[in-house]
Amino acid sequence: MQADFHYYATYIAAYIAGYSHEESLEICYSAQLVDACTVTFLMGIGAPLIAATTQLQLELADASTDVLGLQDITRIWSSFHFLPRDLYAEVDGNRFYRNKYRLICGPNGDLVVDTVNLAKGKSLQAVGIAMHVLADTWAHRTFAGTPSLVINNVGFQFREVLDGPDGTIERPVKFTHNATQPDNLEDGIYVNSLFQSNENSVMNLGHGRAGHLPDYSFMRYRYLPSWGKYEEVFKDNPTEYYHAFCQMVYAMQYLRGVRPTFEKDQYAFEAVEPWRQEIQAILNKRQLNACEDWKLLGETITGYIPPEFDNETYRMEYRGTREAHKSETFLGKFVDAAMRQKAMVTNRIYVSGNRLAGISITEDNNILTKVRRFVRNATAHERG
Repeated sequence: MQADFHYYATYIAAYIAGYSHEESLEICYSAQLVDACTVTFLMGIGAPLIAATTQLQLELADASTDVLGLQDITRIWSSFHFLPRDLYAEVDGNRFYRNKYRLICGPNGDLVVDTVNLAKGKSLQAVGIAMHVLADTWAHRTFAGTPSLVINNVGFQFREVLDGPDGTIERPVKFTHNATQPDNLEDGIYVNSLFQSNENSVMNLGHGRAGHLPDYSFMRYRYLPSWGKYEEVFKDNPTEYYHAFCQMVYAMQYLRGVRPTFEKDQYAFEAVEPWRQEIQAILNKRQLNACEDWKLLGETITGYIPPEFDNETYRMEYRGTREAHKSETFLGKFVDAAMRQKAMVTNRIYVSGNRLAGISITEDNNILTKVRRFVRNATAHERG
């Protein structure tokens, strides 16, 4: 997903769920910050590098793909962007294949329940992170947050499904590797990652081989995943994005205490119904960036337009705060929530018998204490 959904749509979802305008701004800012909190960003503010929630292209290009490097990549992308749906899925094949298959992302898995529950009673920043993770389980379904050709390659049978005058029509998707050119919606030409036969190449991370198609709310497509045994996948993004929106509202109603529990496959359809047609119109509109449409809808619903996202907004507050009080700042709360989320997901993967995200650093329920201890030790090691 892009800023149009993670920022503007999340703002609207939070407001519909009952948060105030100011609270909704903190939530949507945190949701979008997940796509900006890189090691480079954290170094710039002097925060723990283990709190990284994403990686720049340049960081990935320089990333090691040895065992430890792959584990670091997997911890980031599986924790925040490709949350595994079923860590115990029954899979034919050897352990190498099985462990990668079990990291495939999808909605309504046990880990999304754990993610939402982890944010319960915590900061608004934790709520925003949880909403980013939840939303991406829909957009990134069928891809895994670990470099893997055997899982993430999409093959050649990739077709876009379009509305025609007499019903739906399908046309082959044309992929190019020229990242300087925007996707061409009219001619169906989209940028994707360059094919690499190396199983663990970063080119085979997540949905890189499918380009930005999973991130466009209007997109409908069919493809043969490498893991699919020649069974075709049909992805209907407008429908799935609407489910993601309504599930976010449902989750945030729970986090506010309006609902007693958060359960899988439940949605706040009734609460969203007054704006269903407007939301679905935005989701179905063929455009590379839907921010302006979400802004207008947000103003209609809340009376406000969120300011443009700027990852510099809270930098000086964090840098200018004494170490003992950094956790009380906006970014301090975000960093703590990010470390909790990464530690929880890493632990769940580790407990399942899967080592692709490394060895869990948690031993009990006091996750943040363990993470901070790990950070202190890691920082001491980095300083020699």
